[in-house]
Amino acid sequence: MAVPVEEAIAALSTFSLEDEQPEVQGPGVWVSIERGATNSPIEYIDVSAYRLSLSEDTKALNQLNTLIQEGKDMASVLYTYRSCVKALPQLPDSMKHSQADLYLETYQVLDLEMSRLREIQRWQVSASSKLAADMQRFSRPERRINGPSITHIWSMLKLVDVLVQLDHLKNAKASIPNDFSWYKRTFTQVSVQWQDTDSMREELDDLQIFLSTRWAILLNLHVEMFRVNNVEDILQVLIIFAVESLELDFALLFPDRYILLRVLPVLVVLAASSEKDSESLYKRVKINRLINIFKNDPVIPAFPDLHLSPTAILKELCVYFPKFSAHTRLLTLSAPHELPPREAQEYQRHYLIVNHIGAIRAEHDDFTIRLASSMNQLALLKSMDGADIDWCKEVKGNIYDMVVEGFQLLSRWTARIWEQCAWKFSRPCKDPVSTESHETSASFSDYEKVVRYNYVSEERKALVEVVSYVKSIGSMMQRCDTLVADALWETIHAEVQDFVQNTLATMLRTTFRKKKDLSRILSDMRTLSADWMANTSKPESELQSLQHGGEESKGNFFYPRPVAPTAAQVHCLQFLIYEVVSGGNLRKPGGLFGSSGSEIPVHDLKQLETFFYKLSFFLHILDYTETVATLTDLGFLWFREFYLESSRVIQYGSCLDEDLGKRVTWVQKWMRDYGYEYIDERDWDSRSTERNNKG
Repeated sequence: MAVPVEEAIAALSTFSLEDEQPEVQGPGVWVSIERGATNSPIEYIDVSAYRLSLSEDTKALNQLNTLIQEGKDMASVLYTYRSCVKALPQLPDSMKHSQADLYLETYQVLDLEMSRLREIQRWQVSASSKLAADMQRFSRPERRINGPSITHIWSMLKLVDVLVQLDHLKNAKASIPNDFSWYKRTFTQVSVQWQDTDSMREELDDLQIFLSTRWAILLNLHVEMFRVNNVEDILQVLIIFAVESLELDFALLFPDRYILLRVLPVLVVLAASSEKDSESLYKRVKINRLINIFKNDPVIPAFPDLHLSPTAILKELCVYFPKFSAHTRLLTLSAPHELPPREAQEYQRHYLIVNHIGAIRAEHDDFTIRLASSMNQLALLKSMDGADIDWCKEVKGNIYDMVVEGFQLLSRWTARIWEQCAWKFSRPCKDPVSTESHETSASFSDYEKVVRYNYVSEERKALVEVVSYVKSIGSMMQRCDTLVADALWETIHAEVQDFVQNTLATMLRTTFRKKKDLSRILSDMRTLSADWMANTSKPESELQSLQHGGEESKGNFFYPRPVAPTAAQVHCLQFLIYEVVSGGNLRKPGGLFGSSGSEIPVHDLKQLETFFYKLSFFLHILDYTETVATLTDLGFLWFREFYLESSRVIQYGSCLDEDLGKRVTWVQKWMRDYGYEYIDERDWDSRSTERNNKG
């Protein structure tokens, strides 16, 4: 006889569930214990154990990362800002005697929204000051280290990117100045009865200047940077790093590439506006390289329904930075709306997915088959005892290669969707034609002109096909995360150990044998990352001598161990490689790994460069779940806050799906029209919804 549900629930309440009990089937290992993270989960506190004079650097690094997260939260607030004035009631003539009460209540409502804007104003002042101080720290003669580590460079670039996006949002939101004017008017009315309002009026004036001045955040950043005129070298380091990363495609995932593209024009303007050494930038970075980068990407995704244009940024900022206006070659580039028809047609062929769908389809089909085959091999390997070591290494190495390829494919496909959307937003449909008899051209909103009527049938089909490919490959990779975990860690462990135990040992015996300073750095690299316990080719006494840089025979062998490097170890290794290659010279010719003026042989330089960039990708591999979630995040297809706010409507862009009996977005309807399974809006990416709800 079945037990009633109520009795079963009551019986469960009598059980004592203690903490720290084993999970029968808990979350994946990536989620439960955070064995890998792109950012150090313990804020690089373990760096001090390596004694590399990096304690000051990591402290500043953690401060920058905190500012970046705070800035992203504020960008969510600003992006989702809606005008409050439009929702406020208007008193009829018969109730004019209640005008004072209405002013007070209106002030109280608007004061809450203005307090958020004041918080953004204060935060950007603090963030600009801390970023400028961090840059100036590397120019002091008494600095502890020669230059910023690559981790530190990325944190600087990300913070500049957050400031650029906040400034762009502030410029684009027309409702903010409108709300502020009402707020100031109501303040004037209600403050008559208050005392000591001078400080409040001063604060109000500061906020008005901040909101009414275009690019106020970047102007303040410029003032903070050049308060002490010695940041030119650091600005040039950031520009050269961005240019090299874009030219050589070293930005591993598409969000990193967009960061570089958004900050590069701003950094160029800041560097060119220096009073001290503005022309030296173009001696290190030829202006043609900058022109090619800006021409290759006329539009850059910034927000779901907002885009940025590097050339438009350059042209607008030259008004505020007179010294930059002398660089006419950069200012002659065409903004997206200024492109001649033939050039616009060439860009359209590049941006539209329909022109690349054949290659994408072939990539998807080929990768799906090979990924399934690799997973079958790994499952077979796990079911066997005493498998051949070489075969184990081959299978697990193949899994690593497949994961890297999968990340690259997802990054490329999702970037295609982002870029096509940005291109469509920059060029709305001029003459929309509706299939609905009751709709007229006058009733079309701006958002309908950039989405609903801006895609022909073939383009809609190609878009939903790529969306399905992103979600299917992402789902396959997400389901096998715990299956591939050990294989990925062992492969990364083997890569690191082969470099520090074998490659560096050869360099110590040959290239760097008589260069004591460089030999010390290479020995430090081995000390902080070599896993001598896994080495089985030598007796214990000889292993101990290896740790002190002694001679070793060629090709150490070590058992594979699922022990990947931490974020702090990767940070330290990249810093030490940077020290070896640059020698602490921020003005090193030829870029980071350029052979010009370097005493290191080209072959050794190439090995250091290859391992350097592998280290960056290791962190994305270790942060497997987060990387897959980022690369399959298509939540931007739903968000249209800028157009909702500019069109003065609460919601639009939905249609009735008769089969489902509910209203869905146009993209969801397109998927149904072309025979693809319906995907609920919440399933595209929950983190996007969470970010949007913060506003």
